Amino acid sequence: MILSVSRRTDIPNYYSDWFFNRLREGFLYVRNPMNPHQISRISLSAQVVDCIVFWTKNPGPMLERLEELKEYPFYFQFTLTGYGKDIEPGVPHKKDEMIRVFQQLSERIGSRRVIWRYDPILFNQVYTPEYHRKAFSQIASALKGCTEKCVISFVDTYAKNRKSMENLKVYDLEKEQLLAFAGSLAEEADRNHMAIASCAEAMDLSACGICPGSCIDKALIEELTGCSIRAGKDKNQRTQCGCVESVEVGTYDTCLNGCVYCYANQSRESVRRARALYDPDSPLLCGRVGEKDRITERKMESLKETQMSFL
Repeated sequence: MILSVSRRTDIPNYYSDWFFNRLREGFLYVRNPMNPHQISRISLSAQVVDCIVFWTKNPGPMLERLEELKEYPFYFQFTLTGYGKDIEPGVPHKKDEMIRVFQQLSERIGSRRVIWRYDPILFNQVYTPEYHRKAFSQIASALKGCTEKCVISFVDTYAKNRKSMENLKVYDLEKEQLLAFAGSLAEEADRNHMAIASCAEAMDLSACGICPGSCIDKALIEELTGCSIRAGKDKNQRTQCGCVESVEVGTYDTCLNGCVYCYANQSRESVRRARALYDPDSPLLCGRVGEKDRITERKMESLKETQMSFL
């Protein structure tokens, strides 16, 4: 299986102690967000975990503990944008801190295993296309040699972030404007020796040199493991998503980054309540097992091909 750690919250930034404790114990619990009384027990044995994909805006808390991951292939999806505290209030200063953290992570695990995400991109009176071009160029230049790939996407509006998008007066570009903008990012990525891909975009950007990407990337995972992986498209993601299937271990309403475009948090109050339940020694992330809860062992198996294929 492939572990997603995590689309729902920033585990490397805020809950790395919990995750390392769970690796040591060999299992964790995940509550079903659609059926809260249903809890799955997930084995973390290196025999069944084929790869771990981390999603984060700040992996700094993990830097001194990467050795604890030595039994597992892994890589990072590292979001680093040009937004200020008005959009990403919980993220440390980009130029002063986060670029340095990105560079340090790359030095320790290699540029192949750190994917730079400049997403989601939103446009308003402050964050204009020209602003993003300049920010992207500055970050790309600073990360040259530290990553081989950049991922972009454009902001989507959901029920949970609709009001924020309205308050920010977010607007869309016309198709030709958007293609020209995307093309300028592709040119900048190429100048800094980075491939560039899109994440779950309905618009075809291939004419700009931007192909659809896979964040849970079968090809990269096969490269890291040295094995073919029997994994199909993740049916739980959007139609345009190119990710292969994975097991999500995060919990909604627990991320403290406070990003205004976020779809994973209901409100600041819901995050405050969940955070109050955080116990790094608990099998559950920000929760406790209740009397009505039912824990079931989720069948986990390796997706690695055990036999060579000559077809």
